[in-house]
Amino acid sequence: METVPPAVDLVLGASACCLACVFTNPLEVVKTRLQLQGELQARGTYPRPYRGFIASVAAVARADGLWGLQKGLAAGLLYQGLMNGIRFYCYSLACQAGLTQQPGGTVVAGAVAGALGAFVGSPAYLIKTQLQAQTVAAMAVGHQHNHQTVLGALETIWRQQGLLGLWQGVGGAVPRVMVGSAAQLATFASAKAWVQKQQWLPEDSWLVALAGGMISSIAVVVVMTPFDVVSTRLYNQPVDRAGRGQLYGGLTDCMVKIWQQEGPLALYKGLGPAYLRLGPHTILSMLFWDELRKLAGRAQHQGT
Repeated sequence: METVPPAVDLVLGASACCLACVFTNPLEVVKTRLQLQGELQARGTYPRPYRGFIASVAAVARADGLWGLQKGLAAGLLYQGLMNGIRFYCYSLACQAGLTQQPGGTVVAGAVAGALGAFVGSPAYLIKTQLQAQTVAAMAVGHQHNHQTVLGALETIWRQQGLLGLWQGVGGAVPRVMVGSAAQLATFASAKAWVQKQQWLPEDSWLVALAGGMISSIAVVVVMTPFDVVSTRLYNQPVDRAGRGQLYGGLTDCMVKIWQQEGPLALYKGLGPAYLRLGPHTILSMLFWDELRKLAGRAQHQGT
Protein backbone atom coordinates (compact mmCIF):
# COMPACT_ATOMS: atom_id res chain seq x y z
CA MET A 1 0.00 0.00 0.00
CA GLU A 2 1.07 3.57 -0.62
CA THR A 3 2.73 5.27 2.35
CA VAL A 4 1.27 8.67 3.20
CA PRO A 5 1.67 10.88 6.30
CA PRO A 6 -0.82 10.14 9.11
CA ALA A 7 -2.35 13.62 8.79
CA VAL A 8 -3.09 12.93 5.13
CA ASP A 9 -4.55 9.54 6.07
CA LEU A 10 -6.87 11.34 8.51
CA VAL A 11 -8.32 13.43 5.68
CA LEU A 12 -8.40 10.59 3.17
CA GLY A 13 -9.99 8.10 5.58
CA ALA A 14 -12.66 10.56 6.68
CA SER A 15 -13.41 11.57 3.09
CA ALA A 16 -13.62 7.98 1.85
CA CYS A 17 -16.03 6.93 4.58
CA CYS A 18 -18.21 10.04 4.18
CA LEU A 19 -18.52 9.28 0.46
CA ALA A 20 -19.55 5.72 1.28
CA CYS A 21 -22.05 6.98 3.89
CA VAL A 22 -24.01 8.97 1.29
CA PHE A 23 -24.74 5.73 -0.58
CA THR A 24 -25.35 3.46 2.43
CA ASN A 25 -27.29 5.70 4.85
CA PRO A 26 -30.74 4.50 3.62
CA LEU A 27 -29.69 0.96 4.50
CA GLU A 28 -28.60 2.20 7.93
CA VAL A 29 -32.09 3.66 8.53
CA VAL A 30 -33.75 0.32 7.71
CA LYS A 31 -31.21 -1.63 9.77
CA THR A 32 -31.78 0.63 12.80
CA ARG A 33 -35.55 0.13 12.67
CA LEU A 34 -35.21 -3.66 12.35
CA GLN A 35 -32.79 -3.82 15.26
CA LEU A 36 -35.10 -1.81 17.52
CA GLN A 37 -38.16 -3.84 16.57
CA GLY A 38 -38.97 -6.33 19.31
CA GLU A 39 -37.51 -4.21 22.11
CA LEU A 40 -40.82 -2.76 23.30
CA GLN A 41 -43.15 -5.16 21.53
CA ALA A 42 -42.69 -7.67 24.35
CA ARG A 43 -44.40 -5.12 26.60
CA GLY A 44 -47.28 -4.77 24.13
CA THR A 45 -46.36 -1.21 23.22
CA TYR A 46 -46.09 -1.37 19.42
CA PRO A 47 -46.96 -3.66 16.52
CA ARG A 48 -44.26 -5.11 14.23
CA PRO A 49 -44.37 -2.87 11.14
CA TYR A 50 -41.08 -3.96 9.56
CA ARG A 51 -40.89 -7.41 7.95
CA GLY A 52 -38.03 -8.18 5.59
CA PHE A 53 -35.63 -5.84 3.87
CA ILE A 54 -37.56 -4.83 0.73
CA ALA A 55 -40.83 -4.44 2.64
CA SER A 56 -39.04 -2.37 5.28
CA VAL A 57 -37.58 -0.01 2.68
CA ALA A 58 -41.08 0.50 1.27
CA ALA A 59 -42.50 0.98 4.78
CA VAL A 60 -39.96 3.70 5.60
CA ALA A 61 -40.63 5.45 2.28
CA ARG A 62 -44.41 5.36 2.84
CA ALA A 63 -44.18 6.63 6.41
CA ASP A 64 -41.45 9.27 6.03
CA GLY A 65 -41.27 9.92 2.28
CA LEU A 66 -38.31 9.12 0.06
CA TRP A 67 -36.16 11.62 1.92
CA GLY A 68 -36.92 9.64 5.07
CA LEU A 69 -34.49 7.02 3.76
CA GLN A 70 -31.76 9.61 4.34
CA LYS A 71 -32.77 10.39 7.92
CA GLY A 72 -29.80 11.19 10.12
CA LEU A 73 -27.50 11.76 7.13
CA ALA A 74 -25.89 14.91 8.57
CA ALA A 75 -25.19 13.14 11.88
CA GLY A 76 -23.98 10.09 9.95
CA LEU A 77 -21.50 12.17 7.95
CA LEU A 78 -20.29 13.84 11.15
CA TYR A 79 -19.81 10.43 12.76
CA GLN A 80 -18.00 8.96 9.76
CA GLY A 81 -15.70 11.97 9.52
CA LEU A 82 -14.82 12.02 13.21
CA MET A 83 -14.62 8.28 13.86
CA ASN A 84 -12.82 7.24 10.70
CA GLY A 85 -10.55 10.28 10.59
CA ILE A 86 -9.25 9.35 14.05
CA ARG A 87 -9.22 5.64 13.21
CA PHE A 88 -7.19 5.90 10.00
CA TYR A 89 -4.88 8.49 11.56
CA CYS A 90 -4.03 6.18 14.48
CA TYR A 91 -3.70 3.16 12.18
CA SER A 92 -1.36 5.13 9.93
CA LEU A 93 0.77 6.05 12.96
CA ALA A 94 0.98 2.35 13.84
CA CYS A 95 2.03 1.52 10.27
CA GLN A 96 4.63 4.29 10.32
CA ALA A 97 6.06 2.93 13.59
CA GLY A 98 6.28 -0.56 12.10
CA LEU A 99 3.81 -2.05 14.60
CA THR A 100 1.66 -3.59 11.86
CA GLN A 101 4.66 -5.63 10.67
CA GLN A 102 4.69 -7.55 13.96
CA PRO A 103 2.65 -10.78 14.37
CA GLY A 104 -0.94 -9.76 15.12
CA GLY A 105 0.05 -6.12 14.82
CA THR A 106 -2.58 -5.28 12.21
CA VAL A 107 -5.37 -6.68 14.40
CA VAL A 108 -4.17 -4.85 17.52
CA ALA A 109 -3.60 -1.58 15.67
CA GLY A 110 -7.02 -1.80 14.01
CA ALA A 111 -8.73 -2.52 17.34
CA VAL A 112 -7.02 0.31 19.26
CA ALA A 113 -7.56 2.79 16.42
CA GLY A 114 -11.22 1.75 16.22
CA ALA A 115 -11.74 2.16 19.96
CA LEU A 116 -10.33 5.71 19.95
CA GLY A 117 -12.38 6.64 16.88
CA ALA A 118 -15.57 5.20 18.39
CA PHE A 119 -15.10 7.17 21.61
CA VAL A 120 -14.59 10.48 19.78
CA GLY A 121 -17.47 9.88 17.35
CA SER A 122 -19.92 8.48 19.93
CA PRO A 123 -22.06 11.66 20.36
CA ALA A 124 -22.63 11.85 16.60
CA TYR A 125 -23.60 8.16 16.47
CA LEU A 126 -26.00 8.68 19.40
CA ILE A 127 -27.82 11.45 17.56
CA LYS A 128 -27.78 9.56 14.24
CA THR A 129 -29.43 6.52 15.85
CA GLN A 130 -32.10 8.56 17.61
CA LEU A 131 -32.94 10.55 14.47
CA GLN A 132 -33.15 7.41 12.32
CA ALA A 133 -35.51 5.74 14.82
CA GLN A 134 -37.99 8.63 14.68
CA THR A 135 -41.10 8.16 12.58
CA VAL A 136 -44.89 8.39 12.68
CA ALA A 137 -46.63 6.70 15.61
CA ALA A 138 -48.07 3.83 13.55
CA MET A 139 -44.57 2.80 12.38
CA ALA A 140 -42.61 3.62 15.54
CA VAL A 141 -40.25 1.07 17.09
CA GLY A 142 -38.05 1.77 20.08
CA HIS A 143 -38.15 4.93 22.16
CA GLN A 144 -39.03 8.11 20.23
CA HIS A 145 -36.86 11.11 21.16
CA ASN A 146 -38.53 13.68 18.88
CA HIS A 147 -35.42 15.62 17.86
CA GLN A 148 -35.79 18.12 15.03
CA THR A 149 -32.18 18.72 13.97
CA VAL A 150 -28.65 17.59 14.86
CA LEU A 151 -27.95 20.81 16.76
CA GLY A 152 -31.34 20.62 18.46
CA ALA A 153 -30.57 17.07 19.56
CA LEU A 154 -27.17 18.14 20.93
CA GLU A 155 -28.77 20.98 22.86
CA THR A 156 -31.55 18.78 24.27
CA ILE A 157 -29.23 16.01 25.42
CA TRP A 158 -26.73 18.48 26.89
CA ARG A 159 -29.48 20.35 28.77
CA GLN A 160 -31.22 17.24 30.12
CA GLN A 161 -28.28 14.93 30.80
CA GLY A 162 -25.17 17.10 30.84
CA LEU A 163 -21.95 16.56 28.92
CA LEU A 164 -21.69 12.86 29.83
CA GLY A 165 -25.13 12.30 28.33
CA LEU A 166 -23.59 12.73 24.89
CA TRP A 167 -21.59 9.55 25.53
CA GLN A 168 -24.67 7.44 26.38
CA GLY A 169 -24.18 4.03 24.79
CA VAL A 170 -20.42 4.42 24.33
CA GLY A 171 -19.95 1.17 26.27
CA GLY A 172 -21.57 -0.67 23.37
CA ALA A 173 -20.02 1.42 20.62
CA VAL A 174 -16.37 0.93 21.55
CA PRO A 175 -16.45 -2.91 21.45
CA ARG A 176 -18.53 -2.77 18.25
CA VAL A 177 -16.04 -0.60 16.41
CA MET A 178 -13.02 -2.35 17.95
CA VAL A 179 -13.97 -5.75 16.54
CA GLY A 180 -15.18 -4.25 13.26
CA SER A 181 -12.06 -2.14 12.76
CA ALA A 182 -9.72 -5.01 13.63
CA ALA A 183 -11.54 -7.35 11.23
CA GLN A 184 -11.78 -4.74 8.48
CA LEU A 185 -8.20 -3.51 8.41
CA ALA A 186 -6.61 -6.92 9.00
CA THR A 187 -8.67 -8.79 6.43
CA PHE A 188 -8.49 -5.98 3.86
CA ALA A 189 -4.70 -5.93 3.95
CA SER A 190 -4.38 -9.73 3.79
CA ALA A 191 -7.16 -10.09 1.19
CA LYS A 192 -5.50 -7.53 -1.07
CA ALA A 193 -2.17 -9.33 -0.76
CA TRP A 194 -3.85 -12.66 -1.54
CA VAL A 195 -5.66 -11.29 -4.61
CA GLN A 196 -2.41 -9.76 -5.89
CA LYS A 197 -0.60 -13.06 -5.34
CA GLN A 198 -3.18 -14.92 -7.45
CA GLN A 199 -2.43 -12.50 -10.33
CA TRP A 200 -6.04 -12.55 -11.47
CA LEU A 201 -6.02 -8.77 -11.85
CA PRO A 202 -3.41 -6.14 -12.76
CA GLU A 203 -1.46 -5.40 -9.58
CA ASP A 204 -2.21 -1.66 -9.59
CA SER A 205 -5.87 -2.01 -10.63
CA TRP A 206 -8.66 -0.58 -8.48
CA LEU A 207 -10.31 -3.98 -8.84
CA VAL A 208 -7.74 -5.42 -6.41
CA ALA A 209 -8.95 -3.04 -3.68
CA LEU A 210 -12.56 -3.81 -4.65
CA ALA A 211 -11.98 -7.56 -4.28
CA GLY A 212 -10.16 -7.02 -0.97
CA GLY A 213 -13.04 -4.90 0.31
CA MET A 214 -15.60 -7.56 -0.69
CA ILE A 215 -13.75 -10.26 1.24
CA SER A 216 -13.22 -7.94 4.20
CA SER A 217 -16.92 -7.00 4.30
CA ILE A 218 -17.98 -10.58 5.10
CA ALA A 219 -15.67 -10.78 8.12
CA VAL A 220 -16.79 -7.35 9.35
CA VAL A 221 -20.50 -8.19 9.27
CA VAL A 222 -20.12 -11.58 10.97
CA VAL A 223 -18.18 -10.24 13.96
CA MET A 224 -19.84 -6.85 14.20
CA THR A 225 -23.60 -7.48 13.91
CA PRO A 226 -24.27 -8.68 17.53
CA PHE A 227 -22.40 -5.66 18.89
CA ASP A 228 -24.24 -3.46 16.38
CA VAL A 229 -27.66 -4.64 17.62
CA VAL A 230 -26.65 -4.02 21.25
CA SER A 231 -25.14 -0.64 20.40
CA THR A 232 -28.32 0.49 18.61
CA ARG A 233 -30.44 -0.49 21.65
CA LEU A 234 -28.11 1.28 24.12
CA TYR A 235 -27.99 4.47 22.08
CA ASN A 236 -31.75 4.69 21.59
CA GLN A 237 -33.00 3.71 25.06
CA PRO A 238 -34.67 6.34 27.28
CA VAL A 239 -32.72 7.54 30.32
CA ASP A 240 -33.69 8.82 33.75
CA ARG A 241 -32.75 12.16 35.30
CA ALA A 242 -29.36 10.78 36.35
CA GLY A 243 -28.62 9.69 32.79
CA ARG A 244 -29.01 5.97 33.56
CA GLY A 245 -30.60 3.77 30.92
CA GLN A 246 -34.16 2.68 31.76
CA LEU A 247 -34.04 -0.54 29.73
CA TYR A 248 -30.43 -1.76 29.91
CA GLY A 249 -27.59 -1.38 32.39
CA GLY A 250 -24.82 -1.70 29.83
CA LEU A 251 -23.36 -3.95 27.14
CA THR A 252 -23.56 -7.25 29.01
CA ASP A 253 -27.00 -6.56 30.50
CA CYS A 254 -28.38 -5.65 27.07
CA MET A 255 -26.90 -8.73 25.42
CA VAL A 256 -28.28 -11.05 28.14
CA LYS A 257 -31.77 -9.49 28.00
CA ILE A 258 -31.94 -9.78 24.21
CA TRP A 259 -30.82 -13.43 24.44
CA GLN A 260 -33.38 -14.25 27.18
CA GLN A 261 -36.38 -12.29 25.89
CA GLU A 262 -35.98 -12.56 22.11
CA GLY A 263 -33.68 -15.54 21.61
CA PRO A 264 -30.01 -15.78 20.55
CA LEU A 265 -30.79 -15.15 16.88
CA ALA A 266 -32.09 -11.69 17.88
CA LEU A 267 -28.42 -10.68 18.20
CA TYR A 268 -28.32 -11.01 14.42
CA LYS A 269 -31.46 -8.95 13.84
CA GLY A 270 -31.27 -7.02 10.63
CA LEU A 271 -28.42 -9.21 9.37
CA GLY A 272 -29.52 -8.84 5.75
CA PRO A 273 -29.73 -5.05 5.92
CA ALA A 274 -26.62 -5.06 8.12
CA TYR A 275 -24.67 -6.73 5.34
CA LEU A 276 -26.32 -4.59 2.69
CA ARG A 277 -25.20 -1.55 4.72
CA LEU A 278 -21.90 -2.69 6.25
CA GLY A 279 -20.90 -4.70 3.18
CA PRO A 280 -21.15 -1.88 0.61
CA HIS A 281 -19.89 0.61 3.19
CA THR A 282 -16.79 -1.50 3.84
CA ILE A 283 -16.26 -2.13 0.13
CA LEU A 284 -16.73 1.51 -0.90
CA SER A 285 -14.83 3.07 2.01
CA MET A 286 -11.83 0.75 1.62
CA LEU A 287 -11.87 1.20 -2.17
CA PHE A 288 -12.07 4.99 -1.91
CA TRP A 289 -9.40 5.03 0.82
CA ASP A 290 -7.03 2.83 -1.20
CA GLU A 291 -7.48 4.85 -4.39
CA LEU A 292 -7.13 8.19 -2.58
CA ARG A 293 -3.94 6.91 -0.94
CA LYS A 294 -2.57 6.00 -4.37
CA LEU A 295 -3.31 9.48 -5.68
CA ALA A 296 -1.76 11.11 -2.60
CA GLY A 297 1.30 8.85 -2.85
CA ARG A 298 1.81 9.67 -6.53
CA ALA A 299 1.43 13.38 -5.85
CA GLN A 300 3.99 13.07 -3.06
CA HIS A 301 6.46 11.27 -5.33
CA GLN A 302 6.00 13.86 -8.09
CA GLY A 303 6.52 16.66 -5.60
CA THR A 304 9.86 15.21 -4.50
